[in-house]
Parts: sequence; C-alpha cells; structure tokens
Amino acid sequence: MLRLLALLIPLMAAAPVMAQQASDVVVPEGASGLAEKKAVTAKKWMVTAANPTAAEAGAEILRAGGNAIDALVAVQLVLGLVEPQSSGLGGGAFLVYWDANEKRLTTFDGRETAPAEATPTLFQDEKGEPLKFADAVVGGRSVGTPGTPRLLETVHRRYGRLAWGRMFLRPIQLAEGGFPVPQRLAALVAAEGDKLKRYDGPAEYFFDASGAPLAAGALLKNPEYGQTLRLLAEEGADAFYEGPIAADIVATVRGAEGNPGVLSLDDLRNYRVKEREAVCAPYRTYDVCGMGPPSSGALTVGQILGLLEPFDLTAMDSNSAEAWQLIGDASRLAFADRDRYMADSDFVPMPVKGLVERDYLRDRSGALKPGQRLTDAKPGNPKWTHASLWADDEALELPSTSHISIVDGEGNVVAMTTTIEAGFGSRLMVHGFLLNNELTDFSFKTHANGVPIANRVEPGKRPRSSMSPTIVMREGAPYMSVGSPGGSQIIGYVAKTLIAHLDWGMDIQAAISLPNILSRTGPMEIEWGTQAEALKAPLEAMGYEVRAAEMTSGLQGIVITPEGLVGGADPRREGLAVGE
Repeated sequence: MLRLLALLIPLMAAAPVMAQQASDVVVPEGASGLAEKKAVTAKKWMVTAANPTAAEAGAEILRAGGNAIDALVAVQLVLGLVEPQSSGLGGGAFLVYWDANEKRLTTFDGRETAPAEATPTLFQDEKGEPLKFADAVVGGRSVGTPGTPRLLETVHRRYGRLAWGRMFLRPIQLAEGGFPVPQRLAALVAAEGDKLKRYDGPAEYFFDASGAPLAAGALLKNPEYGQTLRLLAEEGADAFYEGPIAADIVATVRGAEGNPGVLSLDDLRNYRVKEREAVCAPYRTYDVCGMGPPSSGALTVGQILGLLEPFDLTAMDSNSAEAWQLIGDASRLAFADRDRYMADSDFVPMPVKGLVERDYLRDRSGALKPGQRLTDAKPGNPKWTHASLWADDEALELPSTSHISIVDGEGNVVAMTTTIEAGFGSRLMVHGFLLNNELTDFSFKTHANGVPIANRVEPGKRPRSSMSPTIVMREGAPYMSVGSPGGSQIIGYVAKTLIAHLDWGMDIQAAISLPNILSRTGPMEIEWGTQAEALKAPLEAMGYEVRAAEMTSGLQGIVITPEGLVGGADPRREGLAVGE
C-alpha cells in the first residue's frame, strides 16, 4: 500500500487544492449577522461538512465510486488537518448509519474512555474540592483514550467499498503539499494566544518563529500528520493504538508539565468501538433517531420534541415569543432529566425507554402553558426497568466539535458528530494531531448531598456527551440527516432545526440559518445580532432572564425527497454542502 501511495500522491500533488466556493460565505466568530445561503440540490449524492476542502475530499471519493462510509473516512481525515481545533485522530465520535442494503439503522460509539488508572477524584484537589475548569483542561489530566481511528476502521471494514488506502490519498497530499489556512482556524489561533503556546507541539505548529499566529490563506504543511496517515493507510488503526505512535501519545500525556495524565499503553491497546441500538423518539409522523448513552443527545432532543408534540407549533410563527417560550421550557424540563439520569449506561442503570415514552412526555408536557413561563423545571420520574437514585450533575461541555452528513447514490446515510471537546482539546499535540480533553465532560464531583452522580469518573467509562447526530425516519425510510457542534448547546441547535423544518416548513438551509434560541438550565439564550433579539423584551415580560450571546452552531443537514437531495450548511462557519 505504501508503494501505491508513493506512486499516486506525486500525481495528485499537481492537482489544485479545492478552493472555497463563492457561495460559501464565511462568517467569523464575532460577526453580527448571518450570511444568506441557499439550499443545495442534487440527484445522486451529497456531502456536507464544516470545511469546503473536507467536503470536496468526500465528494471526490463518491465520484470515484466510493460509498458514504468511504467518503466519511476521507472527510474526517481532512477535517483533522484543516479544522484541527475541533476534531481529529486524537478525539472521538458518534456515528448514526442507515444501511440501504440491509434496510437497517444502527449506531457506533467511538467515544473516548477514561484510563484504567483514573479515579473518581481525578478532577479534585487535595482537599476534595473540584478543580477550576481551566486548570483541569490544559495538559494530560483531561485526555481520554481516543476512539476516532478505530471507529473509522471498524465501519470501513464492515461497509466500505474502496480500498482503505484510497481514502488517504487526498489527506496525505494536503498534509505534505500544504493547504491554505482557513479563516476560522487563523482567527481561533489568534484568539487562543499564549494559552496555545504552553506546550511545544502547538507552539511550533500554530505560530511562526517570531511567535506570530497563523495567517489566513498562508500555505500550511503538516508532514508529521502526513506520516501518521501513511502508517494508518498501510497498517490500519493498529498503527495508532500500538507501536511508536501509541508510545508517544502516552509519553506526551504522562509527561505534560504541570498537569500530567494517567493514560497508558494498555488503555490504547484495549480500546473498542461499540455498536449500539439507535434511540428513536416519535414526533408527529416521524421517528427522530440518534445516539443513545453515553450520548444524551438523542434522548434530550427526543424529549424536547415529545414535550412539544401536544402543541400546534405549525400555527405559531417562528418569530413568536410564545413558540420559543414553549420550546425553551420543554428544553428546561428535558435538561433536568438529562442532568439527573443520563450517563454511560454500561456503568450506571438508565431509564432509556422510559425517558422517551410518549405517555411520560405527554404527562410532563402538562406543565407547559402557552405564554406563561415555567417557574420550576424539575426532573421527572420515568419508568425504570430497575430502580436507582442519582444526584444532579453540573458537568461542563465546551463547544468545539464538527459534524458530517452524507447520502450516497445507493441511499446509505451517515450522520457523524466528531470532537476533541474544547477548542484545541488538551493543547497537547503528537504526530501532527491534537489530543482531546474529553475527560472534563465527566462531573468533577462524585456525589451531591451524599447521593452519587451518574456521570462521575470511573475507569473505562465514557463521559456523557451532548453530541446529537440524527437521522429522521419516515415510514421506515431515512428522511433527513442532521447534526451540529456546540457543546451542550448542540441539543438546542438540532431541536431548533428539526422544528423549523418539520413544523414550520422551512427548507433545510433556512432551518439551519434560523437564529438560534435555546434554554438549558439557566437563562433563555438568544443569538445576538440577529432578528432573535426582537424577542428579548416579550420573553422578559414573561419572567425570563434573557441573555444575548454569540451562538456559533455548525449545523449540517441533508433532506431526502422523491425529487432528490436538498442540503444546507451553517453560515456561521465555513461549511459546505456539495452534491451531484
């Protein structure tokens, strides 16, 4: 395989790097409005991703006769190069997949795991008090066992069509030949500043010899990443989980000055991807399906929609304060259940079916009153298959992630959300990629008032996530693929998009572009600089604390219609939908 790569890559080097299409208007963080984008249509296949170069890499694979899983591998490998702050080989992902041949929906859990040496007090000081979040994130302490390389290999072996090494050609060419620094990456490096210089790897890669950050448009090469990809192309994921790469990951984590971690070679060697049953929640005439525990995404999105089902949202305007009051209060109820019950169900019992049972949600929805703020959003009492009592969790989850949606010509459908957690993860870099800080998605506390917290740290456990890769089903067939980055705001972003399309009839691009409005456990959050700010006064009049803030979602979505495919990408980032 390496000989094949050696022959083909020089030929590909002459090919121009795919430029950002004119229709893809970048709105950098801090912009006060949203660029107008139109939905993209296609007859055969479609790829949506957070960066145009990554989307084109997937499109190239589909044009070459590959399928959705082949394209997924190429897209993720390029995202790890052009959007390293959000996802990559050093992180993890959740994949929801519709197999058109078997007519079967399934999910794959590539979430990171806590090292075997991790203890429940990993994020506590010598007095037993939780560490400050910033002190926990940067360094080796926060690094979990990465899952992305093994996930890509697992699903490709099962479903892929092209040879494994074929998907590595474009990523290697870009890594070794160079690519223009995306505007978003340059802006985030500059904003991160000295925090990204704490360790040598990121300091040397993201800054020049004078200490200046990367400039947008400058040619950037990552030969170390290219060499890592060459090894993976030849040897498969074993080249990541054993051998020199694994040894260097462990040495980097355990040797991180000031904040070492406990990851070991055994943790890497023993990592396994888990196939899990999809969690589906009924909504109107659809089934909204996604990733179950350790993700809280499908359950919480499903709860929000289920709580809203008794209300005629179609009769309400998308600019109506009453509509957003109902959506916000439904979200608050769902988040109350999320914070109490949801964690890695391999370690703690969870009432998964009870949480999205229609009767349970209809009963809970009785607390929602149009035009009247819900004063107290408390957890409910879903039906259990076996009883347990948990305390509420307050774990943070930061908004730096990416999402990929793909539909191929045979009708296979992918929705994958992929992450290294915070922007630039742990700020540790090895062999050309950043390492995650996913362990900070665990609760820093083990108990509250003597009651254990479900999402506490335990060896081998997977931290709770809000990633919500979603495939909407209608009459037993896939209708829509959608997802977003954004930390715990992901849930609200995805729910907003589903409501905008399914209830308000917006096309997928308009639904994605609709201003973000959501509520979790605190104030009602509205996207500043958009028409949503007009709702501030009427929502405050209902008794809400309203906070206008930047809400940089990165939604990607594809709708499958009898006439073909319709796709959209978030104007808040550099995303692109491309199809034929």
